[in-house]
Amino acid sequence: QVQLVESGGGLVQPGGSLALSCAASGFDFRSTAMSWARQKSGKRLEWVSSITMDGTYKKYANFVKDRFTISRDNAKNMLFLQMNDLDMEDTAMYYCVQGWGIGGNSGRGTQVTVSS
Repeated sequence: QVQLVESGGGLVQPGGSLALSCAASGFDFRSTAMSWARQKSGKRLEWVSSITMDGTYKKYANFVKDRFTISRDNAKNMLFLQMNDLDMEDTAMYYCVQGWGIGGNSGRGTQVTVSS
């Protein structure tokens, strides 16, 4: 079955960086677009970024503003999200999502908290 396991979250100060990872298994990862989504406390799930199966095309939500970089390693079935210049508005649970957008299977998430 599809398994997505996120890691790399934590507590960081405003302006800091975090690198999220997602280990994927149970499906043909290299033939699947992948995405990151996040959910703030009490809010709906929102799309953050997506990447095509070969990694050549990436798209980001407007609020990312060139601060985040999505990438993947198809040899290792891994998805990544490098997040820089974090601010308190980025505090959320971050999810790895199978497919393009937020409608696919996701993992349990990794918590990112930005606080001074």
